[in-house]
Amino acid sequence: MKTRVTWLEDMTYVAESSSGHAVVLDGPPELGGHNLGPRPMEMLLMGMGGCTAIDVVNILRKARQDLRGCETLVDAERATEDPKVFIRIHVHFILTGVNLNSKHIERAIHLSAEKYCSASIMLGKTAQITHTFEIREA
Repeated sequence: MKTRVTWLEDMTYVAESSSGHAVVLDGPPELGGHNLGPRPMEMLLMGMGGCTAIDVVNILRKARQDLRGCETLVDAERATEDPKVFIRIHVHFILTGVNLNSKHIERAIHLSAEKYCSASIMLGKTAQITHTFEIREA
């Protein structure tokens, strides 16, 4: 896997993935950013949220759960001193479906967190990661 990050101006960059997608990244205004895209650390959290969501949806589909929607809310706290790594991350899943089984959901979240989600496992080296979920009937 490779990526390319190209500086445009000030603190604005374009990051290109090896799969051919691009996203604008920008630094905070106090460093000369223009709020044209997410901050790099925000991208890390977005990547983790996407990674674990893909796992959970895939596992629930394999368990033949009638899943209609999945929203993943990620809330994090960073260290106050450099390096300002994530020290606490909470992931909340909002799962919408028909007769979803909470045991299957707990299992899917556990498997993602402990076995499949590379992003979660990597960030878990510096952060305490917790999970909750809610079920909404479709």
